[in-house]
Amino acid sequence: MADILVVEDEDNIATALDFLLSRDGHKHRRMATGAGAVEEIRANRPDLVLLDVMLPDVSGYQIVQDVRADPALNDVRVLLMTARGSVVERRKGLALGADGFIAKPFELSELRAELARLLGGRC
Repeated sequence: MADILVVEDEDNIATALDFLLSRDGHKHRRMATGAGAVEEIRANRPDLVLLDVMLPDVSGYQIVQDVRADPALNDVRVLLMTARGSVVERRKGLALGADGFIAKPFELSELRAELARLLGGRC
């Protein structure tokens, strides 16, 4: 079981993630905006952050960059999620320090495979 922070502004996607993560036995919580996300990550040190790129206030790219700038958060895995799943977007996210990148809408099997890879079997 892993501790997962979901930063996602779209309720329908957050609901689907809640269902999947609950069914798989993960402890998780959601933030609907990016404001305060870095502080939340710093305070609670989740095993994984499922981070939407397009948030209403702060870009997911900015959040991953801020997390990677803090050496104390090196062990926090970040999986970026975006509806703009182009190669350019993927390269940008990985270059900024994301551990994975998944295009929305995603297949549950694809998301589960990424979770397993990033959590090292803790799912």
